[in-house]
Amino acid sequence: MFGFLGPNGAGKTTTMRMIQCISPVTAGSLEIFGMDVSDHQREIKSLMGVVPQENNLDMDFTVYENLMVYSRYFDIPKEEAEERVEELLDFVQLTDKKDTMTESLSGGMKRRLILARSLVNRPRLLILDEPTVGLDPQARHLIWDRLRLLQKNGVTVVLTSHYLDEVEKLCDRLVVMDNGDILVEGSPSDVIEKYVGSGIVEAENDPQLLECLNERKASYEVIGDLVHIYTDDPKQITDYLTMECSITKFSARPATLEDVFLRLTGRRLRE
Repeated sequence: MFGFLGPNGAGKTTTMRMIQCISPVTAGSLEIFGMDVSDHQREIKSLMGVVPQENNLDMDFTVYENLMVYSRYFDIPKEEAEERVEELLDFVQLTDKKDTMTESLSGGMKRRLILARSLVNRPRLLILDEPTVGLDPQARHLIWDRLRLLQKNGVTVVLTSHYLDEVEKLCDRLVVMDNGDILVEGSPSDVIEKYVGSGIVEAENDPQLLECLNERKASYEVIGDLVHIYTDDPKQITDYLTMECSITKFSARPATLEDVFLRLTGRRLRE
């Protein structure tokens, strides 16, 4: 599973549109499954499923009808489509809702239905744009579970998300983009270790603290009213702050992708 991260305006939306054969490639080249997107759009689209951020379902259809109508875009024979739709309803746990009007579904159910719709053509590549936005924790985890099953079945999954914990838990690899450039590429754990270390010590911004950190040549960054101290040994830092700097107000925690993003781009992903 591959994560695509970046603040608004970073270039990720344009890149994703090129992957989906919606926007033209303006520089360089882009191949999917060995096919150039400029020359093989129809073939590539037949191998691709897309879960958009917006719930663009047909609210006047039932759950079952939404999937059956969509199957016609791929010229799937009716009997095969009916069998496939039943499989997908079971996969996203909506079998008991098959005759329900889509408009009456909860937000989580609508996202699961969109996921099912994206799988009608048995794609080899699945692209998801904010797949769990606005969902409660239980609904998010159900989507995560389905995505892991798809990955085990050989589907390549590419997702963009503002939930960095989601990317950290799901993705094998990721990139962080800003201003059209790729700043980082690697596994979540490798990226965290490389750019911030395994731990973060947070303390209030204070001239005495900064002086102590400079004397120790510690790696840190001032972020608003807080100082983030990057370390692989938080206890060593906290002991130093207590004994050598007489600073007792601090907290230690594991480093996350949010810390990497903040350090590289200077802002939080949701800004």
